[in-house]
Amino acid sequence: METNQTKTNYPALYTLIVVFFFWGFIAAGNSIFIPFCKHYFDLDQFQSQLVDFAFYTAYYVGALLLFIFSSMSGRDLVTKWGYKKSIVYGLLFSALGAGAMILAVEVNTYLGMLIGLFIVALGFSLQQTAANPFAILLGDPKTGANRINLGGGINSFGTTIGPLIVAFALFGTTTAVSDSDIAGLPLNKVVYLYAGVGLLFVAAAALFYFSKKVPAGISNEPIEKANKAIRLLVIMTFLLGVTFAPVFSSYKSEEALKIEALQADLKNTQETSEIALIKSEIEEILHPLEQKRMMWLGGALLVVLGGLSFAGIQAKRKSDGWGAMQYPQLILGMIAIFIYVGVEVAIGSNLGDLLQQPEFGGFSSSEIAPYISMYWGSLMIGRWAGAVSAFSLMGAKKTLLLIALPILAFCLIIGVNTVAGNNMQTLYYYIFCVFLQIIMFFIAKDRPVMTLLVFSIFGASAMVVGLMTSGMTAVYAFLAGGLACSIIWSSIFSLALMGLGKYTAQGSAFLVMMILGGGIIPPIQGKLADIIGIHNSYIIPLLCFVYLAVFAVLVKSILRKQGINVDEAETAASAH
Repeated sequence: METNQTKTNYPALYTLIVVFFFWGFIAAGNSIFIPFCKHYFDLDQFQSQLVDFAFYTAYYVGALLLFIFSSMSGRDLVTKWGYKKSIVYGLLFSALGAGAMILAVEVNTYLGMLIGLFIVALGFSLQQTAANPFAILLGDPKTGANRINLGGGINSFGTTIGPLIVAFALFGTTTAVSDSDIAGLPLNKVVYLYAGVGLLFVAAAALFYFSKKVPAGISNEPIEKANKAIRLLVIMTFLLGVTFAPVFSSYKSEEALKIEALQADLKNTQETSEIALIKSEIEEILHPLEQKRMMWLGGALLVVLGGLSFAGIQAKRKSDGWGAMQYPQLILGMIAIFIYVGVEVAIGSNLGDLLQQPEFGGFSSSEIAPYISMYWGSLMIGRWAGAVSAFSLMGAKKTLLLIALPILAFCLIIGVNTVAGNNMQTLYYYIFCVFLQIIMFFIAKDRPVMTLLVFSIFGASAMVVGLMTSGMTAVYAFLAGGLACSIIWSSIFSLALMGLGKYTAQGSAFLVMMILGGGIIPPIQGKLADIIGIHNSYIIPLLCFVYLAVFAVLVKSILRKQGINVDEAETAASAH
């Protein structure tokens, strides 16, 4: 690997930070895009969640393809190309996705939009694989963590304002637009949005490519072999396709077409008795159909959890060919990342539909942006506080920042939304949830196991409160899921990679693949919402937080058996 430069390359760093920003901007903007698409294209909750399926599945596919091709060549492709070129390729690929998105909007096709988002996220997958080590190469290695934390903070700021800008692009106004009027809205501003995003991707790629001061970051180190792991991941990918295919095809089945015909009759009927009869007939067909869909989606979840569990059992018997998967902390950590990304995305993506229910405010799709912004902003609140540990601060200074930064981040979210013309009065009291999070930080004391355990319990408790109540109490509780998620990613990453030695880079690649959880768990919650209601479907996030708490306990025991003192480990500073 090329030697690191001592002087920070600020032009390249600022450009890289813009890239971090757009990862968060587009990912959080999907939470507004989902309820909009639901009403614009007349979808059910599961179909609208395919936005997440397309976006986050691309991360898995991209990381898997990189790993397979790297294994075939015997060298890691990202370091073979160099971090600089890898980011350029990723930016150009995302620009291609932005172009596909524009084309899909012009022809008004939902499938085309999903394909566009998939291509954008494929580019993101390559960018993220190279971005963190590239940030370290842009200056003194000793201050590399600071640059990564800066990127993570800007990423979270992108998640805060992304929903606001996407909402304006979709609705073109700060005034309420009823959900029944959404289908008649023009999508020309979405074209402008993605044209701007695409041009920024190209501009960033050009700046990286033509800058002679930016190190290439090329390495010739061989990649560790893991043929059995590759075989398992390919089989899992095939089985995931097998489980999702019947769900997709069921929307064109004879039963689905009959339901569509009955729904058309329902719209044209005024007779009360006939309406009741048609609704009864729809329910009679729909209920077993939804159960079949849920069964197949449960099968997809089983493929991931079962496949990784199988790998752990087999690797324990004979480690040859499994690479990093021979370590139980990594296997459990892969499941944890899968669950974590799933719960983080599922809470935010289903929040829009929840807020439209009468008992939770009865908001229209055009009015939910402040709440979505606050949810994703909650991750920024926690990450700003978490970044304090990356600096050599002790005593009163550290204590002051741990208290001040979350409050400052909260005020920033309120301020940005107020400037955007949103009434934030109903969210002022959310500051008390932020105070609870600050207390959690002092309890955890920078210990990765305790951090993961405390914040997982905090998240599970918030989901219980949300499920047991309604109104703003429940809304605050579900929003607090963002505060719980904010600091969990780095703790899982740190614990899962402990003790992996030469397999650390490979283990990191496996963990990035598990961003797949954001593409599977939200649709599962969406389908469950179609069956038992959006409010009750939040039992899915509750179960996810419970697993994360269990992982914290199990991984500590595993690492102690390997002679690793977990309590002295420092949480990795990394943003996804």
